[in-house]
Amino acid sequence: MPRYLVERTFPDGLNVPMNDAGATAMGGVIARNAEKGVTWVQSYVSPDKGKSFCIYDAPSPEAIRSTAQKNALTVDKITEVRVLDPYFYR
Repeated sequence: MPRYLVERTFPDGLNVPMNDAGATAMGGVIARNAEKGVTWVQSYVSPDKGKSFCIYDAPSPEAIRSTAQKNALTVDKITEVRVLDPYFYR
């Protein structure tokens, strides 16, 4: 399955509560993603919480955009990526 880097901007900053409500919200995102075969692998957030860079496995960029819309998330850019392992070049 292809892997993608998804860039997002949060003008007011990303705020996910670190409690049961946040866990429930993230569980909902995961469930809605699964409906389209999208797997959220990992995310990185800028120190000011204004940008996120998320790794997804998905059948297509369109599947990511569709689930983002269902999850009320923006999508600035989607780039297909591959792993570059620095230890491969020994």
